[in-house]
Order: sequence, then C-alpha cells, then structure tokens
Amino acid sequence: MTSGTYHGRFMLVFFGFTHCGQICPAVLSRNSRALDLLGPAADEIRALYITVDPDRDSPEVLAAYLRDRYPRYTGLTGTAEEIEAAKRAYHVFARRANELDDYTVPHTSFTFLMNPGGDYVTHYPETLTAEELADGLAHDIERHRPGG
Repeated sequence: MTSGTYHGRFMLVFFGFTHCGQICPAVLSRNSRALDLLGPAADEIRALYITVDPDRDSPEVLAAYLRDRYPRYTGLTGTAEEIEAAKRAYHVFARRANELDDYTVPHTSFTFLMNPGGDYVTHYPETLTAEELADGLAHDIERHRPGG
C-alpha cells in the first residue's frame, strides 16, 4: 500500500490490534454499523484497520480477524518502522504494555476520516453511537466531496 492506493476515495481509518479485548471490537462494530446506516453513500468510503501490534498481526491474522467479524474493513500491517510512521502521521499513541505472560497495547481510539485526496477531514471519538457516527459521516462526506 502507498499513499495513493486509496486516492479518490474517502478513508475511514482506525488503529488497533486483533488481541484487543474491548475497545477495538466495540469501535469496529460501531463503525461497521454506521457504514451500514449510510447505505449507498458508504460505497465512497474505504474502511482501513491499521494494526499497532505488527509482531502479532500478520497480514493473514488481520485478514482472518476482519473477514468474519468486520468485512467492510481492510487490515494493514507492516514493519515496526512503517507502523511507527503511520502512527506519527495520524498522531496516534500506542505502546506495548507487558502484563504477566502476555501484553496489551494501549492506544488512541479515534476513528479518522480522510478525504479523497488523502487529507485529514476530522476524527470521531469512540463515545459516539453508530447513528451519531453515520450522521457525522454523511455531513462530512457531503462537505468534502470533490466538486461539492
């Protein structure tokens, strides 16, 4: 994937990891429901899930996780350096926290909307309902649609 891969489409971007117990599944479910509520307008949006845990989230792990639960999403991973660059670009916090025999990755839980040119439009907090997010997306897409 490059910065031009999704050029011409809105991007709904969320950072997380497949071993996340609560926040990621809740936000991905909410975002998926909001896209369903948008109806045909959702076809303008590419939903991307960027891992903050590249050590465990291989392309195969991400694909399996998203395919059954959140099929609207495309999972993205890379090297630790590439993930760090993506986090910096979006001003996302994420850091591995060791807990006994396993680890978690506390992270920013905003969902970002990028315009078809790849520029930041806005971000949505995890506290919005699917209906509130759908309304916000509809409004923001209409305002930032090319030629709109």
